[in-house]
Amino acid sequence: MCRVLAYIGPEIPLESLLTKPENSLINQSLDPELHPNLQLAGWGFGLWSAHLLKPEEPLLYHRPLAAFHDDNAPGIIPSLQASTMLAHVRAAAYDARNVLADENCHPFSFKGTPWIIAQNGALPHWRLLQRELLTLCKDEYLRQMKGTTDTEFFYVLLLSLMEGDGDDDVQAAFEKLLGAVLEAMRKLDLVALTKLKIALVSPDRIIGVNYGAGHKGETAPKGDWKELRKAGPGTDDYSLSMLLEPMYLLMGENYQDYADSYKVDSSAEGEATSAIFASEPLTEDGDDWLHIRFGEMVALRRTDGKISKTVTKLDV
Repeated sequence: MCRVLAYIGPEIPLESLLTKPENSLINQSLDPELHPNLQLAGWGFGLWSAHLLKPEEPLLYHRPLAAFHDDNAPGIIPSLQASTMLAHVRAAAYDARNVLADENCHPFSFKGTPWIIAQNGALPHWRLLQRELLTLCKDEYLRQMKGTTDTEFFYVLLLSLMEGDGDDDVQAAFEKLLGAVLEAMRKLDLVALTKLKIALVSPDRIIGVNYGAGHKGETAPKGDWKELRKAGPGTDDYSLSMLLEPMYLLMGENYQDYADSYKVDSSAEGEATSAIFASEPLTEDGDDWLHIRFGEMVALRRTDGKISKTVTKLDV
């Protein structure tokens, strides 16, 4: 299982998000608490900061090795801060087709769009599905594709289907995308469980999406993910539990006052100043984390220091 972490809020040291907390993204890649596998296939982050020479562009960093073995990170991360960030650690099966290279590390970023993307999921048979899906892809994004991952192709397809950058435009593109994927799967007799847990990030905005389809292509699969998880790795029920598990959102105030942790002070609706969207809760009890359930999209936007939140049900 890959891991995703997105942040919007006041400018804070990057190490407060990636390295100092005991349950940080990098530490989780070495010592996962909620899932059985290490993440050894690479990692990366993208961030925006007013202190960069080009504050309107994301600063991107990728390395195709385990995050906890990255000898460059201790020298780079303490020198950076961010008001918007997206980070990812990559898990990949031991297979010659899974190339370990900078070009295959998330997050992905293309010119001509404000969005960068990372995901914890998989678009099965995506190479074969391209027979049907390439006609939907715009050349301006296809030309920028450098790697060999399903996520980067998903990014191309999503951007090609977007008609604008508003929340409604983004939601419509996600809905069209899954519909097109399932149609292609059925046409090519390649229906399979499709897990798409996405963080789409631009300055002061996070779009978090938790959706996909079950083993038979159903977009509203049934089951209690915690009970299904008991079946154990390698089973259909376990895979379904990974699909149905929520994504997690933490919102509040004064995040910068809690050194070396992911804690915040609770706040009234509309008063939060920081938000973290993640593939799992990162505090010990997890009670403060909101659940973005399967089939939902959350749209977060920071305006005048306050963060608005809208959760919608995807129509697929």
